[in-house]
Amino acid sequence: MPLKILFSIFLFYLSESLQGQWPGSSEQKVSLLFMGDIMGHDSQILSAENFESKTYDYTEVFRYIRPILSDADFAAANLEVTLAGPPYKGYPRFSSPAALAAACMDAGIDCLVTANNHSADQGNEGIRSTINRLDSIGILHTGTFINKASRDSLQPLVIEKGGISIALLNYTYGTNGIPVQSPEIVNMLKKDLITSDIEKTKDLNPDIIVLCLHWGTEYDTVPSKDQVYMAEYFFSKGVDIIIGSHPHVIQKMVWYRDNGVLKNKAVVYSLGNFISNQRKPKTDGGSMVRIELTKTDSTILISDAGFYLTWVYTPLENSRRRFYILPCSGFENEPDFFPNPADYVMMMKFINESRRFLNKQNIGFREYIYKNYDICRK
Repeated sequence: MPLKILFSIFLFYLSESLQGQWPGSSEQKVSLLFMGDIMGHDSQILSAENFESKTYDYTEVFRYIRPILSDADFAAANLEVTLAGPPYKGYPRFSSPAALAAACMDAGIDCLVTANNHSADQGNEGIRSTINRLDSIGILHTGTFINKASRDSLQPLVIEKGGISIALLNYTYGTNGIPVQSPEIVNMLKKDLITSDIEKTKDLNPDIIVLCLHWGTEYDTVPSKDQVYMAEYFFSKGVDIIIGSHPHVIQKMVWYRDNGVLKNKAVVYSLGNFISNQRKPKTDGGSMVRIELTKTDSTILISDAGFYLTWVYTPLENSRRRFYILPCSGFENEPDFFPNPADYVMMMKFINESRRFLNKQNIGFREYIYKNYDICRK
């Protein structure tokens, strides 16, 4: 056979190998992105208001983070407010404009989990209104339901992406003592209930089961013994990935890549805040976790896992407080972006402390660096 033909055949097989696509094999890859708490304090509501039209627009909140959100195949976040309609309120009983959820969807967030300690802030009517408004926007959601029939038919939320099926379940430790009356349902973090739901989910044969849990102790960077116990327990029942929220600060991330018992499992104990007006140290930012899945024939594995650090930038613009979510690695070398040097100092404090902590605590998860620096200058 001529050398030229042999060389062409070699190049063909090399190209296929580099793509993970040997002839006869079928490989699919999907990237999942998870964000922490989306909150709606009074100052955030005021920032989004158009005083003339009495409408609200949160689009600019996501200006700098949008490329990372849209790059993932599936992105989900914790909606820690109700969409109960006016009057709009912040802490302690949140009710935000539905424009907040619309901006999330427009920015590239595909799903909002709604079971958290603020789900019932505006009572049963608020639960129902939140669900109806999310449905009207067309964004996926799970964790709260208008009745049992809805829960039975809509849970688990199953997403098909790139030939891979992901089942999503969401629960909260409580609702701040506010009772939830029938027929509305907020999924509660009860071991027997979740175990039963996991078994029903397994009957659907999804490739991956993801459990989003609102748990832990507020402002504590160390997972509680209960969190660690529950993670290991739910892994033993068939859950593959656990994503945590509620503490409002970052907690460790563990990818059990080579662990004999928990092989190919991952837990993120707390993502921290995604957007809020909490400004105390460690609460003024958070993390986004990206997990990549690879499916070859009948085998599916976590093929990569990492995080982006994010920080909430709140400058005064035209005498009004604004809110922007910044990908930290895209701005840490851009001090001139910040008119007030104190803001840059605050961001760098969050970055340095978070990196030290996660470099020490994390297992398997690495930091992703955002390299599109041109957006910093827009």
